[in-house]
Amino acid sequence: MSFKKAINKIHLWLGLSSGLVVFIVSITGCIYAFQVEIQDLTQPYRYIEVENKPMLPPSTLKAIVEKEVPNKFIHSITYERPGRAAIATIYHYEPTYYYLVYINPYNGNVLKVKNMDNDFFRIILNGHFYLWLPEKIGQPVVASATLIFLLLMISGLILWWPKNKSAAKQRFSIKWNAKWRRVNYDLHNVLGFYMTWVAIIIAITGLVWGFQWFSKAYYFTLSGGKQQIDYYEPESAKPVAASTQNNIPAIDRIWNKIKVETPEAQTIEVHPPETPQSTIATATTTDTDVYWKHDYRYFDQYTLKEVSVKHAYGRLQDISTADKILRMNYDIHVGAAFGFSGKLLAFFASLIAASLPITGAYIWWGRRKKAPKTLSKKVNQMEVLNPR
Repeated sequence: MSFKKAINKIHLWLGLSSGLVVFIVSITGCIYAFQVEIQDLTQPYRYIEVENKPMLPPSTLKAIVEKEVPNKFIHSITYERPGRAAIATIYHYEPTYYYLVYINPYNGNVLKVKNMDNDFFRIILNGHFYLWLPEKIGQPVVASATLIFLLLMISGLILWWPKNKSAAKQRFSIKWNAKWRRVNYDLHNVLGFYMTWVAIIIAITGLVWGFQWFSKAYYFTLSGGKQQIDYYEPESAKPVAASTQNNIPAIDRIWNKIKVETPEAQTIEVHPPETPQSTIATATTTDTDVYWKHDYRYFDQYTLKEVSVKHAYGRLQDISTADKILRMNYDIHVGAAFGFSGKLLAFFASLIAASLPITGAYIWWGRRKKAPKTLSKKVNQMEVLNPR
């Protein structure tokens, strides 16, 4: 068996074994690509009128949310850019719940309590990550299918590669006036080639979340041989009486400090401490279109002194290039790292990727139906040449 025939067999069976999962992951990724823009257009409770008065501090918004959604843990309070509602995130892993509460930060009016289990894009994301299965089952299935998809892209490039200049002319365009079987072949072959370069990047960034071994190897390569430091929660000192100033709560004092030190910030996110050992975490950014530019800081909830961390989610100015690229993983995956054009590219790449299992299966099925006829014709020819 020749090298290309062996690659063709591998490509075929890998494609048939992973096709359904690749289709679901790709089509959900395609739908999710513009979720921010769609939500901004369809959810008016995200917007407020800017008022010429101070915003309510996080402790006040936290108390309002606790009355609105009782007996739930407030994960964070986020002050969005001007003209946007503040967002309180209510999240817990076990027992699992997830709500977003939109509040007018000037007067404390609750604009929307959103159960994220019923959110359309949250459902789409669960399909993308877990195929709507329990996480322990769905996550490794998706990760394995993504790895197979990466191998399919590489094997597909080998199969696409033309033997000579004459063959190359047929590799870059679709022959629309041909029969459907030929058009389908070109759709698979030509569109697959054009999107492969983007799909490989999407697959690699997906595998960073899919497998720990891949994530560590990825970081090892980016950093020139260094080990990735796993994320960890820094701790406050041994509990003592909390620092007070005119009875101002600690989270409000930290919020005021961040506002003064980063007046250019478009959003300010404050995380109340989860336990007596937790710190007060903050996140600020000057660019709301991407996540990697967030500047994360941690403060002792008793002394309010800043606590440093060594992992990627610390001060943006202090982390390495490898850590910045690791932070960019989501923004690269969805195309946001390259602006609106990057999102468009990710959208079309995902759409084409979703079509490949369909066009590929049709090619395989067409060849199966054609094979017996071809074999029968060859047998008849042999009988003519070698009559009994």
